[in-house]
Amino acid sequence: MELNANFNERVVVHSDQLEWNASPMPGVDRRMLDRIGGEVARATTIVRYAANSKFSAHTHTGGEEFIVLDGVFQDEHGDFPAGTYVRNPPTSEHTPGSNAGCTIFVKLWQFDMDDRNQFHKLMADELAAPVNGVATATLHKDNRETVTYSHIDPGMTYANSDAGGIEMLVIDGSVVESGDTLGKGGWLRVPEGQSVSAVAGTDGAKVWVKTGHLPHAKPPAV
Repeated sequence: MELNANFNERVVVHSDQLEWNASPMPGVDRRMLDRIGGEVARATTIVRYAANSKFSAHTHTGGEEFIVLDGVFQDEHGDFPAGTYVRNPPTSEHTPGSNAGCTIFVKLWQFDMDDRNQFHKLMADELAAPVNGVATATLHKDNRETVTYSHIDPGMTYANSDAGGIEMLVIDGSVVESGDTLGKGGWLRVPEGQSVSAVAGTDGAKVWVKTGHLPHAKPPAV
């Protein structure tokens, strides 16, 4: 399967308008944003766990990173509430689920295969002091990519011109970027060589951003 697999194109997806599709595990549904591959895929997805649902124990051969958007995600490593950023590198194992139900934004098979840095953090706890109405936390940085989280005050502009492509998820509030209005759940991906200038709406915005990673995009090694 290929979905939004041309990384030289600008892509906007309003994920809250997509239908939920069942996964192979009962009680776990998905909204796919981009994908290369079948059930084993380089993928970016919104995943919803019903109460008392879980996946079987598995190894993340290509790594997994995710944000808890609502509810509480759980595995043998702990309980992760909304606002948590988690990186499970290649070779890591877990049995994910949720007693009360949760929704996560998850990316699979997008790691440096030598990365073994497993961690989680509450994104808001990492925020620096605002600059020109934008407070930003650096969640992860290596020689392939930079991952950040920002709070944008109403009417203020978030600008990013990092090399290697830019990907943004609106976690709360709204932004307008190049004429597109992205509300909660809005997802934007711009290719190498393009920049982002996003103006927050009247309620401000909370956004997750990854840069530098698109030149490394490729199918999973299976």
